Amino acid sequence: MPTSAFVALGANLPFEGVEGAPLLARAVAAMRTDGLDVRALSGVWRTEAWPRGSGQPDYCNAVVELDAVGLHPEALYERLTAIERRFGRERRERWAARTLDLDIIAMQGFEGAFGPISLPHPRMSERAFVLAPLAEIAPDWRHPTGRSVRELLESLPAGYRCERIGALA
Repeated sequence: MPTSAFVALGANLPFEGVEGAPLLARAVAAMRTDGLDVRALSGVWRTEAWPRGSGQPDYCNAVVELDAVGLHPEALYERLTAIERRFGRERRERWAARTLDLDIIAMQGFEGAFGPISLPHPRMSERAFVLAPLAEIAPDWRHPTGRSVRELLESLPAGYRCERIGALA
């Protein structure tokens, strides 16, 4: 039975006058209001928008660990996309700027395709904005390739701007 899920949070547009770390904190509060049990919070990281050179504003990113006992990936996905919509998220094009992005990056006990998502997230191992905050709360987590999150982070090419800017409270 799955016991945890890791969810990446990201935002680079304001919503209702709130942006950055305070917006991510509001998203965590919305998860709790929706009955999701948040076990651990990473810090907030400022990263350049993906893909590089897109001209978008920087992102604020974080990762939370949720208690996933009794949750199926598709059910969690539906809950998270409902929260995104409440925060003004519109899915129009890939990698567009957004008020809130909530992605399930891994869920204990689940590997493969589950409706609209694949677990673990197929591109997580390429992205410092996921790996750096994940390394704060689960440094020994292992990707199905057998590599730890720290090993994945250390293997990324140099030069991608990703800096911790504070706590997610």
